[in-house]
Amino acid sequence: MKKLSEQLSDLSDRTKRTEDVVDAAKAKNRERLQAQKAQLQTAVGAERARIDEGTTKAQADAQSKWHDLRTAMDSHVAELRAKGEQHKAERDLKRAEQRADDAELDAADAIDFAIYALDYAEYAIVDATIARADADDLAPKS
Repeated sequence: MKKLSEQLSDLSDRTKRTEDVVDAAKAKNRERLQAQKAQLQTAVGAERARIDEGTTKAQADAQSKWHDLRTAMDSHVAELRAKGEQHKAERDLKRAEQRADDAELDAADAIDFAIYALDYAEYAIVDATIARADADDLAPKS
């Protein structure tokens, strides 16, 4: 893009050419008008080409920026999904670890209960054996 001072200089030059065209039209100078017309056609063609080039470049830039934006958004969404999946996996891992910890505690409680039950069974056997011995001692011996 041209600097503002360059654009103003171009505008001044074009204004001068327009004044020359108006002067030639007032003087009805056909040769001068034909020459101005040829210059204007050349200038209009060049300006149209410059604008078309700028438009094409602007369109290409816009498409490129749009593509970059879509790529960036796709990347961002993929990153968010990956983080979500990782978080879910971490939650799943934490849940699995918690379930494993709970199961291990249940197993430890069951083992403690089994040891208690064995101790009680052993006590009951000893108590029953002593009770039987006491009963046998009290029984008349025949």
